[in-house]
Amino acid sequence: MAVNLARSQPGVCRTAPDSRSARSPSAVLGDAGTLRSAPMLHLLLGSPRWRWPAFVAAAIGSIAILGGCVGLDAQQRKWIFQAQASAVALEMRKTVLRSDGIDDVWIDFRSQESGRPVTLHALWLEGERSDAPALLYLHGARRNVEASTFRIRQMRELGFSVLAIDYRGFGLSTDELPSEASVDEDAHAAWEWLARRQPGRDRYVFGHSLGGAIAVQLATTIADAKGLIVEGTFTSIPAVFETFKWGWLPITPLITQRFDSAAKIGKVKVPVLVVHGGADSLIRPELGRALYERASAPKRFVLVEHGTHYSTNGLGQAQYREALRELFGLGA
Repeated sequence: MAVNLARSQPGVCRTAPDSRSARSPSAVLGDAGTLRSAPMLHLLLGSPRWRWPAFVAAAIGSIAILGGCVGLDAQQRKWIFQAQASAVALEMRKTVLRSDGIDDVWIDFRSQESGRPVTLHALWLEGERSDAPALLYLHGARRNVEASTFRIRQMRELGFSVLAIDYRGFGLSTDELPSEASVDEDAHAAWEWLARRQPGRDRYVFGHSLGGAIAVQLATTIADAKGLIVEGTFTSIPAVFETFKWGWLPITPLITQRFDSAAKIGKVKVPVLVVHGGADSLIRPELGRALYERASAPKRFVLVEHGTHYSTNGLGQAQYREALRELFGLGA
């Protein structure tokens, strides 16, 4: 499968302000999610049940066709991340005590990208053992940490203490339209928090789906990780689009949020575990395999038979344990 990794030329499209007040998707979609004036969306999606990457690709094409390049970058960020802020007031949420063993964590820092203060909301789940290695959990699009607790618990069952963060724009974190640059900055802030709060522990990076691309980027720039684990992820956003029925359309040069893991994974200097579900229809298994092929040894690829984009982690617990033992020496 040919993968188009061509980058957008600087200056081709005007970048919209880094704000959630950018033009609403309702300009293309009706308030109830029905199509208004974008037949290209219907042609591209081909199904009433819209899926994240197809929706993103269709939106990019529709904006370019219907509205030109104005605000294209901001629109892509809206559709790729699908970030939703929590309706619960931040100060009120800070006072709520959790009864399920998961603790709230607040990570404060000043963004070098924007120059503004940032607060990230995160969840901390202590491992069964006091010396359990620490895992930074990076979730994918749309689902925040609260919706990811099932997978957070599954990673704990594999022997980790887990810190799972919400990027800016998600959940209770600072309400700001996320970007490829900002989520990378958020991941670094969380990694530094782990170093300060959990000194002496081995630390690993884990990313699911879009979070896998964020994890790859983080792993290329830190020197104190013990390993990288990605699940249900891809080589790049353009490559995901090219796996669809309408992937031949010349849309990929317009993609600004490229998440080009294929170009970065070879720079990772720690062992890499790539896990994918054999029945993942959202991000095809061949994209996970292609990413694995580009990684440097030591590495391992685990294909979980019948695993979907959301069930792979649970179905593959036994395969996970074996891979963690053989690749990282965990659980031996």
